[in-house]
Amino acid sequence: MSIYAIGDVQGCYDELLRLLDAINFDEQKDQLWFCGDLVNRGPKSLETLRFIKNLGDKAITVLGNHDLHLMAVAYSNKKTKPKDSLNPILAAADRDELLNWLRHRPLFHYNQDFCLLHAGLPPQWKFKQAKKLAKKAEKKIQGNDYKNLFKNMYGNKPDIWSDDLTGMDEIRFIINCFTRMRYCDASGRLDFTQNGPIGSQPKNLMPWFDVPGRKSADLKIIFGHWSTLGFYQKNNCICLDTGCLWGGQLTALKLGKTLHRISIDCPGWKKP
Repeated sequence: MSIYAIGDVQGCYDELLRLLDAINFDEQKDQLWFCGDLVNRGPKSLETLRFIKNLGDKAITVLGNHDLHLMAVAYSNKKTKPKDSLNPILAAADRDELLNWLRHRPLFHYNQDFCLLHAGLPPQWKFKQAKKLAKKAEKKIQGNDYKNLFKNMYGNKPDIWSDDLTGMDEIRFIINCFTRMRYCDASGRLDFTQNGPIGSQPKNLMPWFDVPGRKSADLKIIFGHWSTLGFYQKNNCICLDTGCLWGGQLTALKLGKTLHRISIDCPGWKKP
């Protein structure tokens, strides 16, 4: 079996099909790992969601911030944004089935060689703790009180990990790390004001994967979320968000002892 990790699709369904043709995806033999953000802003979020759901166990996807935003709109009083393209999902006859499937996707996936997440890990977490905390947040997202979770999920605080965090503060921090973080300071304090390429940030900030002493440095981590970073490989971490939505590329990475990148050009749905 071949495993292909794929960057943020964000409703670019036609481009996804072209990428699968480019890698000669075999549904009987291969598995796809999606970095999250299956939906939103692109033109065909509904088609994308249906297609990936119907792949069954041939598709693994972790939750991204846009996936969570869709559920927050559907399940709580969160409002859509002007650039959102979620209405076809919200109005679909199979809406509840699709949302329930999405709600039961993980924040963190791994095998013996690679880890998959949408955004990042704070420097304090080792692999064992990242697994444990991901499960803790997933339990809240998938549990009976999920609507309350989505009502209270948003916020930028707390912005640094502490073993003393409890309740919604702890869950919010976990979700923010897995789905929103890009930059932080040397202590691991999250910053949500910067989303540009490396070098554009204030001097006190650095990419999460560059923090000295990061306890997950031994893990091979695949992530998306950061289109201005593009395809980037450093410190055992690989970014696969190559900006398909913005007229960049959609990228797949064949996983193995050697890595093979396949990217297709995308016409772009939105202007940056």
